[in-house]
Amino acid sequence: MAHQLSSKAAGDAGMAAALRNDPAVRQARIDLAACLRMAARLGMAEGICNHFSATLPGHPGLFLVNPLGLAFCEVTASRLLVCHVDGRVVDGDGEPEATAFFIHARLHMRKPAAVAAFHTHMPNATALAMVDGEPLVWAGQTALKFYGRVATVPFNGLALDELEGDRIADAMGNADIAFLRNHGVMVTAPNIAQAWDDLYYLERAAEVQVRAHGTGRKLLPVPADVAALCARQMRDGDPESARLHLASIHRQLARLEPDYLD
Repeated sequence: MAHQLSSKAAGDAGMAAALRNDPAVRQARIDLAACLRMAARLGMAEGICNHFSATLPGHPGLFLVNPLGLAFCEVTASRLLVCHVDGRVVDGDGEPEATAFFIHARLHMRKPAAVAAFHTHMPNATALAMVDGEPLVWAGQTALKFYGRVATVPFNGLALDELEGDRIADAMGNADIAFLRNHGVMVTAPNIAQAWDDLYYLERAAEVQVRAHGTGRKLLPVPADVAALCARQMRDGDPESARLHLASIHRQLARLEPDYLD
């Protein structure tokens, strides 16, 4: 049975106050807001839909998520919601989109390594979720970042209950990246920086593959042994590269949209 999402009035006021005074939570808010803003600038958002979440360090069962009704470009650090996996909004004004809650709460519960979970309908990756066969062809170097890390999840309508959230989480298994057939993509990672890095490069890999297909010529996949080697090489450097990538978007937004920190 679906949860009824409840307002923070039903939550723990003391917990909300403690969260506001926690520097690690404040940093998570700033990082997640930065990712949402940059996703909007890069054309990865879709109206007031799509959602990014991150579990809160030191606070089991709680996660940040963008609220229903705000476009990514409107989100600020303080406007993000803190939700409990049971459906309570512990801190923040508003409520999450229902599909956001049921997908993200269940992902964070069933995949504890998924500290961050970013869901978008970004156009090129979504296009690959709509075509027959494996979404990525492993013909471009950027795509090899995801070699051996991708699952495909069949479409089953909107995620309006826990069962659908569980189905998506279970279908992902140990994969970090899911192409949600006929729908969009889900990127999960052990931290916000790596989720951003994967989301960005997934869309870039999809974009060049779509363009290559547009030539009408046959794509040239990388041999499997070379693809596996390249994937390992990339993964070795991913955490530091992702940290630097996130730092770069903070610098850009500090110049262009400093209100994201509010």
